[in-house]
Amino acid sequence: MTDFADRVERISISGIREVFEAASEDAINLGLGQPDFPTPEHAKQAAIDAIESGAADGYTPNKGIEPLREAIAAKYERDQGIAIDPDDVIATSGASEALHIALEAHVGAGQEVLIPDPGFVSYDALTKLADGTPVPVELRDDLTLDPAAVEDAISDDTAAFIINSPANPTGAVASEDDIREFARIADEHDVLCVSDEVYEYTIFEGEHHSPLEYADSDNVVVVNSCSKLYSMTGWRLGWVVGASERVDRMVRVHQYAQACATAAAQYAAAAALSGPQDIVEEMTDSFQRRRDILVEGLEAHEITCARPTGAFYAMPEVPEGFVQECIDRGVVVVPGEAFGPGGEGMARISYATDAETLREAIKIMGEAADAVR
Repeated sequence: MTDFADRVERISISGIREVFEAASEDAINLGLGQPDFPTPEHAKQAAIDAIESGAADGYTPNKGIEPLREAIAAKYERDQGIAIDPDDVIATSGASEALHIALEAHVGAGQEVLIPDPGFVSYDALTKLADGTPVPVELRDDLTLDPAAVEDAISDDTAAFIINSPANPTGAVASEDDIREFARIADEHDVLCVSDEVYEYTIFEGEHHSPLEYADSDNVVVVNSCSKLYSMTGWRLGWVVGASERVDRMVRVHQYAQACATAAAQYAAAAALSGPQDIVEEMTDSFQRRRDILVEGLEAHEITCARPTGAFYAMPEVPEGFVQECIDRGVVVVPGEAFGPGGEGMARISYATDAETLREAIKIMGEAADAVR
């Protein structure tokens, strides 16, 4: 057998997937980052209409259909007062592809990408697949990313840094002051800031801010998707926004890797973005109630947990052996080290499940913690 590419040998199956495979089929799954709400009916209908009319039969333009890119641009104007040219939007196969083409287009062999530690598993792997070098940046005690730590880590080899707010796996939300600082760092150091904003609608305290609002240069690229905003994970529809020259380079990667996002999903996403937004508030309120159930339940079992202010994850400090004990007892949680060395001694818990099941899982997690202490 011939050898494999070094960049592939540098990555492995994610720790999240390993945990799923170790769990029983009837386990309570608190490891899955997926909202438990249906996709909005008007989005589903838009896809059905596109299929029945034949509009979804063929390729779309590489960047995506114009109504979708216009809806994405309108979303930024509506939510943050940012003027985006629809031509500076690329519809992608989920935020995963958006991250991939952003890094492939901007990171050269051996260049560094600063990533939060702990941080989303794809940041490390996609940097390596781009032949880059991931540089973990430790989080503060409240699990937010410190702009000063990012600035200190910048070297002559730094191509980009990634920020994520609200964050997976921590549930932390960056302050407006921190976001302003990230924009300043991108400007002054002439490095790319990749802002992963896929959980932007799920914030319980404070408001979402994007470095796009504050940057004076074109050194910001934003990744987002309908997956978490509108409970459309299976539709695989994301996007990336950036300056025209950056979009030109990213679409070069996209056109060969993907050609275009799935046509029916593009019509569904356009409807979700431009139609009624009731589901946004409904989902956020529900996740906030579940956040409170989880944090208070963990505290009752003497499990320390920084209070998440967004997304639908918590990352408590746990005793050694806790994750495996939970899995053995039928509750899936993800070991913190799956998200980087900074996650050691922690676990990621997704509370995107119903309240009754969550309470049952908390009881089992408390028993697991007692068993390994």
